[in-house]
Amino acid sequence: MLGSTHGTLTTDSRRARVIACGEQPGPAVHGRPADVDDLDVSGRPLYAGVPDLDRFFRPESVAVIGASDAEGRPNTGITRQLMSWAGRVGARLHPVHPTRTAVFGVPCFPSVADLPEQVDLAVVLVADPLPVIEQLAEAKVKFAVAFASGFAETGEEGALAQAQLATAVGRSGLRLLGPNTNLNAFEHFREDLDGPAIALITQSGHQGRPVFALQELGIRLSHWAPTGNEADLETADFISYFAERPEVGAIACYVEGLKDGRSFLLAADRAARRQVPVVAVKVGRTETGARTAASHTGKLTGADTVVDAAMRQYGVIRVDGLDELQDTSALLARAKPPVAEGVVVYSISGGTGAHFADLASEAGLRLPQLSTAKQAELHEWIPPYLSVANPVDNGGHPVGDWRGRKIIDAILDDPEVGVLVCPITGPFPPLSDKLVEDLVAAAEETDKLVCVVWGSPVGTEPAYRERLLGSSRVATFRTVGNCITALRAYFSHHRFVHAYRSPFDEAPRALSPSFRKAQALMRPGQQLSEHAAKQLLRAYGIRVPREQLVTSAAAAVRAAGLVGYPVVMKASGAQIAHKTELGLVKVELTSASQVRDAYRELTDIARYEDVTLDGVLVCQMVERGVEMVVGVTHDELFGPTVTVGLGGVLVEVLRDVAVRVPPFGEEAARDMLGELRGRPLLDGVRGRPPADLDALVEVILRVQRMALELGDVLSELDINPLMVLPRGQGAVALDALAVCR
Repeated sequence: MLGSTHGTLTTDSRRARVIACGEQPGPAVHGRPADVDDLDVSGRPLYAGVPDLDRFFRPESVAVIGASDAEGRPNTGITRQLMSWAGRVGARLHPVHPTRTAVFGVPCFPSVADLPEQVDLAVVLVADPLPVIEQLAEAKVKFAVAFASGFAETGEEGALAQAQLATAVGRSGLRLLGPNTNLNAFEHFREDLDGPAIALITQSGHQGRPVFALQELGIRLSHWAPTGNEADLETADFISYFAERPEVGAIACYVEGLKDGRSFLLAADRAARRQVPVVAVKVGRTETGARTAASHTGKLTGADTVVDAAMRQYGVIRVDGLDELQDTSALLARAKPPVAEGVVVYSISGGTGAHFADLASEAGLRLPQLSTAKQAELHEWIPPYLSVANPVDNGGHPVGDWRGRKIIDAILDDPEVGVLVCPITGPFPPLSDKLVEDLVAAAEETDKLVCVVWGSPVGTEPAYRERLLGSSRVATFRTVGNCITALRAYFSHHRFVHAYRSPFDEAPRALSPSFRKAQALMRPGQQLSEHAAKQLLRAYGIRVPREQLVTSAAAAVRAAGLVGYPVVMKASGAQIAHKTELGLVKVELTSASQVRDAYRELTDIARYEDVTLDGVLVCQMVERGVEMVVGVTHDELFGPTVTVGLGGVLVEVLRDVAVRVPPFGEEAARDMLGELRGRPLLDGVRGRPPADLDALVEVILRVQRMALELGDVLSELDINPLMVLPRGQGAVALDALAVCR
């Protein structure tokens, strides 16, 4: 499904009114009356209410519009399934069809107006749901589901029809699931399973099947929301709702396109506040079309880069495959928080243990070496020639008798150990059966996580089917890769929620004094000259070199004297994106004659290249530091985004950047630096002093404020290079490019 821009346009228009006119926002924000405090300085909402979906998932009464019992009709199978589902959940079902008096022996009504009661949920099986919406609104129906396809998924004409449907739903007061959805919400959920459940959200129903099938392995599923084209109810609505449900231990999502970026972030924020893990497959990692951008930042920040950063920023765990979605969600739903981050690998084979340990360490899991005392304890039951430092290799025979449980208990007793992983590459009865018995028994008595990788390709063995899958305390995987992916997510999630502080609580709500100064510099639809772009930075307190804009060689010489030799000279004009490539930068000029010659050469090149200048900049030379890039781009889904990375002329080659979606705080800005491969350069290498990280973070935060306040009018901003000087000496923006929307 293509991401709709409907919500973004609504938010943008409100933001423009608030900034330009000071208008008080009137509409409700997701069910809560909006006021000034509900919007940040950019006009985007800071709060999203939780839709009351209880009567959607557990209605007391249901109407099926277009019900049928005629053999061979598609609606007949759907009607039969809905009647079965209604019986299970205790809902009264009313078929609606203009020419039938009964459907499957149940009295049928000719129209919505003839229904005997106000219904909670209407399932619309007709090809064109639009005319039905008004009828449902008059009957005060709370929820509707539209199965019909042929909307936004088919192209422009379908998108227009979907927009008309969304408008009608917005006027009606009901909430709509779909169109282009299916029956997944009305599946048969097992009632005999207990423990924390997985709630499932999918835009393609088929893609949720592997997660739904977890019930056959004893893992509870509580809900399934097949959102389809999201003309109204969207993924964010269901995340918010599920995050509040006490039975939900994890939310699993298959996402094709997000409807509104801010709504998604607010929902993810709600889940993070409540420490409910959200695991998502988000398709679209590759770029399907080229982007045109003047700035380095624009070229580095593709749509999926922003989605990935936004998910990470709010603790959404992104996985690649449906098998990873299945296993990671299951682990996070049921496992208790870790008591320690140490992972010990325990196996009957040195090769198996070493292989797992290599992969786990490479993935960032911590495999601590067991203490000398603990190793000595393990050698009471394991031959002394085997390594027990971690991985622990028992050699095989101890698992067949009383020693096996002693070894497991001793490992779990180590205070540094939070997880024990036992990879079993294949069954080898009776030893493997005894090993499984001991692992299950130990897991029932410990607050630490016990994981088993059952590597048999068959999967019909009693030790696996009956003992491992019958235990709610052992996390069982079929592949080493999925086990490691899930464990990494497990530790990451709990670290994240433990330290999480919502950025929406501290987001700025009032315009800064810098805004008025910056607003006067904006030129809609134009690129600013370097001189004007630096004035923009200066308005927000970002340091730039001493410089003067001149229009003659004589003025250039006078300016050089005032700025102080040596100087840099650059051509300045709104049409110039990258001056170095055109030879429009001259550095380390130390005399008046060099300045005069440089002025003439720069203006000659500009005439030859047919570039219009507003003058030549005579700039202070700044001592060497670490060259960084800090910028702003406008994402269609999330609005303004902030990027930081290694700068200089190789920025697009290195592509070493980190992205955040405002609002975010100082800690998030520092985390951005930690994501860079070139982070060690900031700490000082090969005798160079450490860079001024505090100054760099301050620039990132000031650029973020600029992005929030000027997001409607600033399309791109590129500070490159931002020269980060040694610690205590600050950071200076040596060049800047700004493009107005």
